[in-house]
Amino acid sequence: MRREYPDRPVAGVGAVIVQDGRVLVIERGQEPLKGEWSLPGGALELGETLEEGIRREVLEETGLEVELLAVVEVFDRISTDAKGQVRYHYVLVDFLCRVTGGLLACATDAADARWAGPDDLDGIAPFTVEVIRKGMKMAETIG
Repeated sequence: MRREYPDRPVAGVGAVIVQDGRVLVIERGQEPLKGEWSLPGGALELGETLEEGIRREVLEETGLEVELLAVVEVFDRISTDAKGQVRYHYVLVDFLCRVTGGLLACATDAADARWAGPDDLDGIAPFTVEVIRKGMKMAETIG
C-alpha cells in the first residue's frame, strides 16, 4: 500500500515511552515529518497485530524492547497538499510503554533520539505534545 497519496487510510502505532519522568522522542529520518521530533512508531505490516507492530517499530527505531501498558490515544492524522488532495492519512493508536530491555541506539527511520522532560517539548507538533502529556500523566498513575 502506498503511504503517500494512498487510496485508503494507513494503520499506524506510536509509543509514549516514559522513564524517570521523561519521554523518549525521536527525530524522524523519513517522510512524513522528516526532520521533526516525534514519538517512535510507524505503519503496521500486513498480518501484524497492534502489539507486534509497536514492539517492532520501537526496536527498529530505538534498539529498545518495550512492554505495552495502555492505550493513550486513537486519532486520525491527515495531511493534504496545495491542491487539497490527501497526501497522507494515518489512523494512529498511541500506547503507553515501559522499557524492558535493549540499549538506546537510533536505527532505520530515526535520525536521533533523546529523553525529554515535560518542559523540554519545544519543536514537537502540538498534537504530539498533547499525547505525550496525557501519556506522562497516565504513567504517574500506572507506575
